[in-house]
Amino acid sequence: MDFISLTIHLLKILASFCGSYGVAIILLTLIMRAAIWPLNVSQQRNMRAMQALQPKLKALQDRYKNNPQMLQQKMMEFYKEHKFNPMGGCLPLLIQMPIFILLYSSLMSPQFIRIAGDSNFLFIKRLDTTLWANAGISNDGTMGVSKYDVFMPGKVARVFVGDEVIDNVKISNQKKALQVQGEIQPGENLDLKISLDNLDLPFSKLANVTKAEVTVTDSNTRENEVVTFNRADNLLVASIPTIETKKSFHWDILTLIVLFAVTMLISQKLMMATTSANSKDMDSTQQALQKSMGTFMPLMIIATFVIIPIPAGVFIYLIVSNIVQLAQTVIVNKQIDREELLKRTFATDVDVANAKNVTKDTDK
Repeated sequence: MDFISLTIHLLKILASFCGSYGVAIILLTLIMRAAIWPLNVSQQRNMRAMQALQPKLKALQDRYKNNPQMLQQKMMEFYKEHKFNPMGGCLPLLIQMPIFILLYSSLMSPQFIRIAGDSNFLFIKRLDTTLWANAGISNDGTMGVSKYDVFMPGKVARVFVGDEVIDNVKISNQKKALQVQGEIQPGENLDLKISLDNLDLPFSKLANVTKAEVTVTDSNTRENEVVTFNRADNLLVASIPTIETKKSFHWDILTLIVLFAVTMLISQKLMMATTSANSKDMDSTQQALQKSMGTFMPLMIIATFVIIPIPAGVFIYLIVSNIVQLAQTVIVNKQIDREELLKRTFATDVDVANAKNVTKDTDK
């Protein structure tokens, strides 16, 4: 089982418990965020440590600015002395990126579209739809198409071998098994073919195959149709009536993009506020750069999500992930602040005790 199938299987299990694929995506997000919570806490502590060490680092950079090799050596010694890993904040990001790509690929896959693509959640009409998408009505006997659509067969077929019917026959080389014969002309029949070699059956049974029922998915419209393919020499062929579909704008996805933008900007503002409070000695150029990054990076990501077709389910993941990040930032910052307060209080008590001891020794 590949990672996409595994992700979809996990979503099916979660949906069977909570009764909704939308809630299943939220639960999956919470599970993933809980798994990497310690890494994110470590990243946040790493950032705070970096801010505290910034003045000393700047002093090193100023002192050895004309000797890059010595500067590198001194910085490595500095990091070792203070038990600081400059790459410690990268690991959570490296882990989250594959998770995002995997979830994106899963929710865009024909497998998910067939089982839950048309599921709704709250104000979201379909979990697999994007901001600009074609609308197709599944299982109505007619395939809504546009000229450059791509079609995918299901992973299995129902195959008729003489008087015998065999269910769940695996289709090998799934991405290339189904081919369009000729050009796609919306409004005219769509001709499809599958080589018999793509059916995982013994040769003795392949010779007697008469027809097969295969679920065909239009990857652009996300429409599914169960298509009957008839035997023609060494091929299974089918012809489906089509209608033209046009892209439509989905306001529910725009709402999700806005929610994602709001949660991301709040998270960035909170992190920037923490950074500003703990980086008074930071160079003005660095402060300006940090502020620009905090403003323009979210805007760039949001603009990218407007251009790239992101499914509604992925936005649910991103929004919930942002909310968890917000909660984590607040919780961990308060914990670090308490720890620093205790350290300062302890240091003050030690200084007072030392001062008293000095006074007693002087009196003697």
